[in-house]
Amino acid sequence: MDARHKDVLIALIREYVDSAEPVGSRALSRRHFPGLSPATIRNVMADLEEMGYLAQPHTSAGRVPTDKAYRFYVDSFPPPQPSARPAESLPSRASGIERFMERTSAHLSTSTRMTGLLLAPPLKHTKIARVELLPLEEDRALAVLVTDSGWVTARAITLEPPLPADEVRRIGRELARRFTGRTVQAVVDTEASPADPLEPLYTRSRAVMEQIVGLLRGRTLYVSGAMNMLDHREFWDIETTRHLLRTFEQKERLADLMTALAEQEGVQVTIGEENPYAELRECTLVTSAYMFRDQVLGILGIVGPRRLPYPDVISVVDETAHHVSEALSRARQDLYLPS
Repeated sequence: MDARHKDVLIALIREYVDSAEPVGSRALSRRHFPGLSPATIRNVMADLEEMGYLAQPHTSAGRVPTDKAYRFYVDSFPPPQPSARPAESLPSRASGIERFMERTSAHLSTSTRMTGLLLAPPLKHTKIARVELLPLEEDRALAVLVTDSGWVTARAITLEPPLPADEVRRIGRELARRFTGRTVQAVVDTEASPADPLEPLYTRSRAVMEQIVGLLRGRTLYVSGAMNMLDHREFWDIETTRHLLRTFEQKERLADLMTALAEQEGVQVTIGEENPYAELRECTLVTSAYMFRDQVLGILGIVGPRRLPYPDVISVVDETAHHVSEALSRARQDLYLPS
């Protein structure tokens, strides 16, 4: 692709992002290339179509970008630069960690007019720093898990059969010995297939172990602004929108995808057919991991149409991920109660 083809392609993408209408050669000539005739631009567009960068929805219509064009466009950007957006426009941690996560997801949604996503920790690389099991009643106890990043997860569990307080504390000490210093993923994998299922700890407290491992395995995905998708004409088709909204409701699948994307640092852009789920193939995901001590802790981002203002959205996602990482680095310990 020579410079002229590249310039025409990028100008066409920008026109299409703004108008959502197929772009013709006359519009490009008038607004972007006054020195080129519409016939010359048509020849360039025909070349780009032959190379797979453009498509023509109707014989007499202009062209629209393909996924290949959007990928070329995104890959041509320099790395995101720090934004001049004032810090006070970003969420504050003053109201507690869960509220901070909700507000961060909402910030992504309102800043981009897309759907904001935030997958909360713990993820598989997070290490467990402390485990406590505190008796509440005869058939209830409070499980408290603290990670090396200072996050505290607390949830009441059921004791089946009921256990005396001394036995609950003893099980808690054994769990602390077994789990402390290990990653969440290692604990989940080991306890799912114990080396000795007849070990006394398992035979006495299988229900307790299963609930605590379930708590470690659990992931909370915050989704904000799902209805924003209706503002984009790509989702005015009721069947397309129904499938997409159902995906937002089935958070486990979306959490699986976000977890896979969290394997890489920096902003990731997943366009159209690059999405593994058919329901998302009319969409683009722009995501970025947030960090704690140079370790991936979670991931956030947006879902929008393929036709979106990529530079602006990438900047917002990158800035928000840096803000969350900085906020976490200043934290010593917070209470995290996933819903």
